[in-house]
Amino acid sequence: MANYLIAMATFASIYGLLALSLNLIWGLAGMVNLGLAGFFAVGAYASALTTTAGGMPIVLGLVVAVIAAGLAGVVLTLVTVRLREDYLAIVTLGFAEVVRLIALNETWLTRGADGISGIPGPFREALGERFNFVFLLLALALLGLTLALVERLRLSPFGRVLRAIRDDQQVAAVAGKNVLAFKLKAFALSAALAGFAGAVYGQYTSYIVPDIFDPLITIYIFLALTAGGTGNNWGAVLGAFLVVLVLESTRFMAPWVPGLIGVQYAAMREMLVGSLLIVVLMVRPRGLLPERLPAPPAG
Repeated sequence: MANYLIAMATFASIYGLLALSLNLIWGLAGMVNLGLAGFFAVGAYASALTTTAGGMPIVLGLVVAVIAAGLAGVVLTLVTVRLREDYLAIVTLGFAEVVRLIALNETWLTRGADGISGIPGPFREALGERFNFVFLLLALALLGLTLALVERLRLSPFGRVLRAIRDDQQVAAVAGKNVLAFKLKAFALSAALAGFAGAVYGQYTSYIVPDIFDPLITIYIFLALTAGGTGNNWGAVLGAFLVVLVLESTRFMAPWVPGLIGVQYAAMREMLVGSLLIVVLMVRPRGLLPERLPAPPAG
C-alpha cells in the first residue's frame, strides 16, 4: 500500500507540472491549448530516445526534452497564433493526436505500439527498492522549484503583459506591446514545461507507449486547473493533487456498485470526476484558490 501511495503522489507531482504549464498559457495568456498531451509526449519521447538509443546522461535527456517541446510550441504558435480561441483549440487538439499517431506508426523511431522500455531513472540500480520514494522526493522538489519560478514569472512585468493580453490583446497592442512575440514566448515556455513533465514521467516509469498520451490527460489537467483556480499557480498544483486523489480513490468503489462490467465502471468514474467538478464550481465558481491580482508597481 505504501508503494501505491508513493506512486500516486509522484504522478500527482507530474500532473502538477502539467497544470502549471497549462496555467501559464491559458490562465495567464488566455490561449486555449488542447494539445498539452502532445507536448507531454514530445518531451517523453525526446528524453527516452536520448537516454536509450543515444546513450546520453539523464540530465541531457531532460534538456533535450525541454528544447524539443519548446521548439514544437514555437512552430505551433507561428501557425495558430492568429486563430480565434475556438479554432486554436481545435488545431492544438489535432496536434496532440498527430504526435500520438506518429509515435504509434513510426516504429523505426519510437518502436510503435511496443513502446520504449528501459528508460534510465536517476540512481535506479543503486537505490533498488528505495527508488520510488527517492524519486517522489525529487519530483516534489522539481514541482516546488517550478512553482517558485512560474510564480515569479507571474509577478514579473512579463506576467503582467500576459494578463493584459488575456483580458484584451488589442489594448495591449495599443499600449505598445508586441502581442505576437509575447504569445510566442508564453507558448514556448508552456510547451517546454509540459515536455519537461513528460521526461520526468518517462524516467520514473522507465516505459512509455503512445496510448499513455491520449487526449484524456489534457482533460484531466483542465479539470485540475479549473477546480484549483485558473490563473493561480498554487491552485493549479492543488487541483492536480485533487484530481489524482479522486481518480485513484474511486478505484476502490467497485465493490459498492455491483452489476457493472469494467468498461461501465470506468465510465462511472469519469462521470464522478465531472460531477465533483460541477459541485466545486457551484460552490467556488472561480476555483478553490481564485486568482489574486498582484498590486501594481509603486511609482
